[in-house]
Amino acid sequence: MDLKGKKVIIIGERDGVQGPSIAECVKSVGAEPIMVETMCYV
Repeated sequence: MDLKGKKVIIIGERDGVQGPSIAECVKSVGAEPIMVETMCYV
């Protein structure tokens, strides 16, 4: 999947992969995170 130049909305999970971690991954492939959240699903 080519994400270069795309804008991305990221929703992470508190007990799983958190939003900032996902944001770093998408930045490394050239995408721009425009919203990063970490939610708690119970």
